[in-house]
Amino acid sequence: MQQASGLRPDELTLSCVLRISGEAAAVEIGRQAHGYLIRSSRGGTGRDVVLLSCLVEMYGRCGLAGKARLVFETGGSSREGRRGRDVVLWTSMLNAYGRNGQFDDVIKAFEEMLAERTEPDGLAFLAVLSACSRSGNVKKGLEFLGLMGRSYGLVPGPEHYGCIVDMLCRAGEVEKAWKFANEMVVAGNGKRIGASSWGAILSACRDTGNVEIGVTTARKGLELDPCNVGLLMELSNLYAKVGMWDEIGVLREEMRERGLEKDVGNSRLETSNY
Repeated sequence: MQQASGLRPDELTLSCVLRISGEAAAVEIGRQAHGYLIRSSRGGTGRDVVLLSCLVEMYGRCGLAGKARLVFETGGSSREGRRGRDVVLWTSMLNAYGRNGQFDDVIKAFEEMLAERTEPDGLAFLAVLSACSRSGNVKKGLEFLGLMGRSYGLVPGPEHYGCIVDMLCRAGEVEKAWKFANEMVVAGNGKRIGASSWGAILSACRDTGNVEIGVTTARKGLELDPCNVGLLMELSNLYAKVGMWDEIGVLREEMRERGLEKDVGNSRLETSNY
């Protein structure tokens, strides 16, 4: 230990300890680092937002979203009472809630951030759009997507559009998801609709037995990623659901010809951002 050797850890060392503690869910080590920060008057008065963000991330990864919020509230203010919360600290708090399944709190915190006039970046929007997707809050998700360009001049990327597609699919709005994805292609945003987004629609088609949209969706996804075994297996699952056994045989033959031999079984494409 550096302290045992008479050495004082600097900000870089402390941030590394906190990040590793979070990734390993080693909350006791993280708490020791937090205690050192308090004793050394670092990270407790809003002077080092980077360390505060690391603390919030650490507690969030360790399943302690409430503790993360406490650090966020007490550490994000100066002794004079002024707020020292930048978009990085806010995004850390959004992610802490999201990792613990508190999706409504993500949305609420994002709106608090806007109320404080902190300008969100692409990562902050990704966190809140993912929360809207996971909670099925279609209205808020579409509202926030519109804010990106209209109010903040941000261009949504594949991850943002993917959240919207996944959100619509989770809400059972397969045709709306299909329409949204195709509208993005027509509008020149086709490169921002990735294979994973087409895969989310295909998975929803598999659940509902929508062969027409499912087959076309699979084709669009495979145009982007011809060797995507997940798409091929999900298409096979769709065929199996509706009893199209001949098509499964043809699909297996195509996979063998492409050198993608794999047992065709039940599978799902995951699109989670947390």
